[in-house]
Amino acid sequence: MAEMNPPQLLQINESEVTVTAIRSQGAGGQNVNKVSSAIHLRFDIGASSLPGDVKERLLALRDSRINKTGVLVIKAQQQRTQEMNRLDAFMRLHELVNSVALPPKVRRATRPSRASRLRLREAKSQRSEIKAQRARVAE
Repeated sequence: MAEMNPPQLLQINESEVTVTAIRSQGAGGQNVNKVSSAIHLRFDIGASSLPGDVKERLLALRDSRINKTGVLVIKAQQQRTQEMNRLDAFMRLHELVNSVALPPKVRRATRPSRASRLRLREAKSQRSEIKAQRARVAE
């Protein structure tokens, strides 16, 4: 049996990513008003060092985080600390990029076999007989 190689994970240079600390939204008491613990991560897909086919698949995604200019914006504010939110944002970026790293499988059109067509016809006729037996008996 042939072994499958794991997919090649793409690396993203941190110099291609812009990280900005912002204040988190939502509840959090007095702390939320003075601590910038949320992270805005911006990644310009077009200007990145990713392979061309990966860029195309990324830009083709129907993802609301990718704006019209091709910049991916990830906002991370689930964690309590800036460092944890930064790590979360980078992990989400890597997941998204690696989800399109491999090209999709090409679909090849197939036709049903002769035997399967015969089985379908046989099942259809059996079903027809069952339904015909439900009809009222003529007196």
